[in-house]
Amino acid sequence: MTTTNRVDAEGRATIKGIICDILEIDAEDMTDTSRFKEDHEADSMGAIEILSQLERAFGVDIDQAELARMVNLEGVVTVIDEALLAKAA
Repeated sequence: MTTTNRVDAEGRATIKGIICDILEIDAEDMTDTSRFKEDHEADSMGAIEILSQLERAFGVDIDQAELARMVNLEGVVTVIDEALLAKAA
């Protein structure tokens, strides 16, 4: 298995930018583990919008069931990483 399609620093910054834009928070206020709902008052509509924007930005399809894992930046990066690897396979 290669790692050429894994999320790099630029991809991580893109993900963080999308999330911060949708949740209307400053990037400095989000850590890798801060939880979107509990720490940043995200709602389900915000989560769906994040999912949609990420699909477009990275050219992948993500099942809505993955939203349960996309609770913080680390979780989102992991889901995108897996989607990119699946697309490359």
